[in-house]
Amino acid sequence: MKKILLFFALMIAFIGQAQVLKPVKWSTSVTKISATEYELVATATIKPGWHLYSQNIPENGPQPTKFVFTGNSKYLKKGNTVEEKGHTVHDPIFEMQIKYFENKANFKQRIKLKGKAPLKIKGTVEFMVCDNSRCLPPTEQDLEFTIK
Repeated sequence: MKKILLFFALMIAFIGQAQVLKPVKWSTSVTKISATEYELVATATIKPGWHLYSQNIPENGPQPTKFVFTGNSKYLKKGNTVEEKGHTVHDPIFEMQIKYFENKANFKQRIKLKGKAPLKIKGTVEFMVCDNSRCLPPTEQDLEFTIK
């Protein structure tokens, strides 16, 4: 019985020491462009040593960043989500040119309101991050944009 209790105590201590890696924190904001147009901004704050992949990754590469906005009859998307310049490098693991972001990245989506504010727009971002020794599995994060 003592061995079983010791085993469970060690397992709890080990699990308690396990670190959940969350190298990217997402935040949202909204910029008013005109009376009916707004820019939804999703900002990724990336911990040092990690990088977040672009939305535009060649086939057979890492998981690209992908935004999905929940359909709503109160607004229209204008074009695709735009990203910043980032860094483009030849990745020896994937053997291709890959664009990624370090430290911080802004992604912008223009919309046009069909009605009046206030309005909450929901969406998700799916993304993958790597450091110099490992990649984390793709992660999905809920986003919410508030138009006042």
